[in-house]
Amino acid sequence: GSKYMAIRYQGQFNSKLPLEKYPFDSQNLIVEFEDSSVGSNKQYFVPDENPVTMNPEMTLPGYILGNPTLTIASKPYPTNFGDTSLAAPEPYSRVTVSVPVHRPAFTYAIKIILPIFLVVICAAFVFFIHPSFVEARVGMGITALLTLVALQLTSNSLQPEVDYLMMIDLLYFAAYIFVIASLGQVVRTSWAAFRGDDGRAVRQDRRAFFYMALMYLAANAAIMGFTLSR
Repeated sequence: GSKYMAIRYQGQFNSKLPLEKYPFDSQNLIVEFEDSSVGSNKQYFVPDENPVTMNPEMTLPGYILGNPTLTIASKPYPTNFGDTSLAAPEPYSRVTVSVPVHRPAFTYAIKIILPIFLVVICAAFVFFIHPSFVEARVGMGITALLTLVALQLTSNSLQPEVDYLMMIDLLYFAAYIFVIASLGQVVRTSWAAFRGDDGRAVRQDRRAFFYMALMYLAANAAIMGFTLSR
């Protein structure tokens, strides 16, 4: 025989998402349920031909929704939950509904990654200002550094508190190193300009820009490649 039962349940669920790859992270929204009183030896869920669907009008701001999937497995527990009638712990049939979501990469690259590169490019202009204009060069570097700090504080304020570094934090760290190293180069060449050796100072600036820009781009590529490949 058969018994048909329809249950409609609407609820709000939340969980902490792994954000190591932010802003290019992909997530799985998971809903799990099982019968807490009957083990899988007496009851086992069997999926229908089309077990899970999603409302085509559903949207999740900031994410692109993928196709949901449903899996059923026997979940063992290391305890009998105090049930003395059980000789040993028994597994329970568990249904897992997973909805994959990911952030639009191009949109977040423009909104979050591009401002960092723009600030770094502005900081790199100190290498093309004549070494005799020390105040202008230092002011440009300090402004770039403060702008990076403000951008990071704004970005972190929109994310939950986590006890690890996200990819965006490492990108900011690389930008900090570039700006601080640029200021160090300004201090170095300012002494050469003070001694009247402007030609040497300009050559040092050009050489420093080439190597520092190359190392900065390599560092960003390494950060993104290592983080996204995990």
